[in-house]
Amino acid sequence: MNKKLLVLLPVLTLLASGLAGCGGDNNNKENQPNESSAASTETKSPSGPPTTLTVEVFDRGIQGQPDLNNNTWTRYINEHFGKPNNAVVKFVPVPRSQEIDKLNVMMAAGEAPDISFTYDSATVSRYAKINGIMPLEELLEKYGQDLKNYLGETVLTYGQFNGKQMAIPAKRTSLAWIGSFIRKDWLDKLGLPVPTNRDELYNTLVAFRDKNPGGVDGVIPWGLAATGMNYGTGNLAESFWGEQSEEDFVTSPNWLKPGNKESLKFLNKLYNEKLISPDFALDKTAKQADADVTNGKVGFFSANWDYAFRQNISEPLKANVPDANFIPIDTFKNDEGKYKKMIYNENGLNVFIPKSSKNAELAIKYLNWMANPDVLFFLQYGEEGVNHKTVDGIPQVIAQTGDNMQMSPQNLDYTLVVNGVELGDQEKNIKALSASYAGLEETAEQSYKINTTDGYTSFFYDTPNDANIKYGKTLGDLNKQMTDKLIVCKPSDFDSLYDKLVDEYMAAGGKAVMEENVKIYEAMQANKK
Repeated sequence: MNKKLLVLLPVLTLLASGLAGCGGDNNNKENQPNESSAASTETKSPSGPPTTLTVEVFDRGIQGQPDLNNNTWTRYINEHFGKPNNAVVKFVPVPRSQEIDKLNVMMAAGEAPDISFTYDSATVSRYAKINGIMPLEELLEKYGQDLKNYLGETVLTYGQFNGKQMAIPAKRTSLAWIGSFIRKDWLDKLGLPVPTNRDELYNTLVAFRDKNPGGVDGVIPWGLAATGMNYGTGNLAESFWGEQSEEDFVTSPNWLKPGNKESLKFLNKLYNEKLISPDFALDKTAKQADADVTNGKVGFFSANWDYAFRQNISEPLKANVPDANFIPIDTFKNDEGKYKKMIYNENGLNVFIPKSSKNAELAIKYLNWMANPDVLFFLQYGEEGVNHKTVDGIPQVIAQTGDNMQMSPQNLDYTLVVNGVELGDQEKNIKALSASYAGLEETAEQSYKINTTDGYTSFFYDTPNDANIKYGKTLGDLNKQMTDKLIVCKPSDFDSLYDKLVDEYMAAGGKAVMEENVKIYEAMQANKK
């Protein structure tokens, strides 16, 4: 049985009274969507004024992005779902980097979209516990049969809390998560091999610092930011962690894992030797890190497995430094010779309907409509010859600007029932996923394979952790603060500071969360017998 990791995701404490006051109760031509095929899943248009269905959408702040409520994809949705159902689908933009905080504010005010979502299952469990969202079994049974068939029982299980279906998890077809990238052109210029372990990486970073192979002003061997998302530390910690029982591994915070202290000490050493972005702790949006990478200053970084190939990174980097070449690498090897790294569970974002919604039936009909293969194909690939081309039976997205621009890979912000390419076959999915990075297809496929090797998934608790609901936001903030302080402190202060901060973390709720995790874990194991 593979070990699974408990992820203590930050959640914002929300007054139960605020929510309690909310409202009442094949990639071939014939499979491309067209008006007749899409209409096959639509109901006869009811009479009367149209209903406005509000749907959350991430605002990723991508340069040149179109109106998130008026573009190729939203017009298709309103034409093929809205009109036949006498509805107008209105999208409510939420900043990606502030999605939980913004969602909590809207939920407390009773103003959350009819279809809301988050990647944080702890947030959903908290809403479920305080009766802020709707149970969905009856709605799914009556209006969501196609959706249920598409997702399947396993995926739907991730949306169940205390035995009730409180959320609709998207099916995740792409399981790779975090990857690491290095400037191959810098390695070649210095005659260095691709580093395959921590020691080799350290020596490479030192060479980048001392020899500055890019000839840039202010070389940054390792690009880091304080976002908690991209430009993090990759799977460095896993390479230090020692052996634990499964129960200890999934129930204890990372701060208590054997070897975790040494992983932070390694980062502290790098920072004090000027091998890490000097002002990373101030870069809470990753804008500075993005600028450093695209201006050719950074030699190595960790981020989403495909981050180096995304248009907003690869295009300006190519324009600024034509010879720059980031490649994916596996460099954080543990004592067992494994490159352990977290990968995604087969569920993606969690879609839910707030109690304040007056359009729950229409919301489920919308998601059920979206589960149609023709609808998904169009939302991911659009029109052949305009939004994509077909090569060897695999659709390839044509990079677009303006109305046709996709603000996220595979347009996932508009395809709420799936995360990742969906062509009905996983091998095709991986090929198509890689093909979406024009000119970097082989490198992207290599990155996907690297970053699903030696992978482990987070442990899913089937019961809300009351302590995590209470202390999660505080602990999430502490996680970031502790990491930053430990990286930048004086080496002589590191050991005592680590111990002091961990004691404070456990006293601030970490101990309570861990004890509750143990109870839930043991109950789940007992139920298996």
